Amino acid sequence: MIHNISYRTFVYGTEDEEKVVASISHIFSNPLPEKTINEDHFGNKIIVLSEKITKKRTNKDIISFLNENLSEEDKNIIKKELSRRMDEKGSLFLRFDKQLAYDEKLKLTYSGNAIHVRIKIASYPVSKENAMKVAKKLFDFL
Repeated sequence: MIHNISYRTFVYGTEDEEKVVASISHIFSNPLPEKTINEDHFGNKIIVLSEKITKKRTNKDIISFLNENLSEEDKNIIKKELSRRMDEKGSLFLRFDKQLAYDEKLKLTYSGNAIHVRIKIASYPVSKENAMKVAKKLFDFL
């Protein structure tokens, strides 16, 4: 029901990379992010941490974690915005507050300073509508 789950987040010059990895580990147990180093237009170093998870068991655990730990408010937001958060290829996009994740709290955010999560939902034939039907089976609150 899920092809893969991936995440991406940025470590800015004012942040501690280990703390950002700790934030990631609140959602993704034992993260093994790939590290890419870029520069912003001022020449400051920005580290991009990303990973694609394809193991079915791990993906199932992540979905269970989201079902159990999202607040009612965030569940309602996802329910209301499901169509906007899903693309035509069946990817569901969520952003979680990076600072709160460090404190082991799960909270959706609209900010760019977040842990960006993409859940690639398996549906046949591939379409937004079919992926939304599958998402409603995966997430107990939809």
